[in-house]
Amino acid sequence: MTMPPHLTSKLLPFTHGFFGSQGGVSTGTFASLNAGMRSGDDLEHVSENRARIRNALEAEYLVSLHQVHSDTVIIATDNPVSDMEADGLVTTVPGLAISALSADCGPVLLADKKTGVIGACHAGWRGALSGIVESTVATMCELGASPANMTAVLGPCIGPDNYEVGEEFKTEFLEIDAEYERFFHVPKGKKAHFDLPAFILSRLAIMDVQAEWTGHCTYAHEDSYFSYRRNTHRKINGYGRNLSAIVLPPRMDS
Repeated sequence: MTMPPHLTSKLLPFTHGFFGSQGGVSTGTFASLNAGMRSGDDLEHVSENRARIRNALEAEYLVSLHQVHSDTVIIATDNPVSDMEADGLVTTVPGLAISALSADCGPVLLADKKTGVIGACHAGWRGALSGIVESTVATMCELGASPANMTAVLGPCIGPDNYEVGEEFKTEFLEIDAEYERFFHVPKGKKAHFDLPAFILSRLAIMDVQAEWTGHCTYAHEDSYFSYRRNTHRKINGYGRNLSAIVLPPRMDS
């Protein structure tokens, strides 16, 4: 089975991958590694793509969610069920890959090496503002993890150079905290741009979780990642989903 290309980070202690658009079987708008079951793509193609991802991670199962831009987190158990409405997953089950789908939003993978607790969340601007990152960390702590022992990596997402927003968008942030002004910049002659990666990393920093962004912009890297905004600007109907996942090894050291 073909192993699709993917990014990894030395900051995460367990097997993981940030998968983009390459290495799958989907065609047309969804070419080629579309992992979104609800994207409108041929489900047989999506299933094959997800099987390739699962194989690359050497995982027994791959779980994803019906993401709704919330702060809801689910603890994945030995009997995993996909497509539940939530935006965060946490588990201590070896061999179970938990994931976040994205197409400009921020996929965050987290791990506590000491206790063997892992997390994955989908942080779009609304979810990040609502507290999905904080909720994921808190749920990991319920299972014994500690922010002091956690590391986190934000995968490919839309970067600040390509995230133009309206005044209503900016106002929604500033009404919550005027300090959020620092996440916006206004290029000469243009509307405000929002720095989603910096905002997500700031949420992790507040909780003392060591974190980094891979530095890859989904909008800019056309050959490597799906982008909802890029397709919208080009008046293309539909879009594929990138998938980011992390898995504990089959056996944890005692």
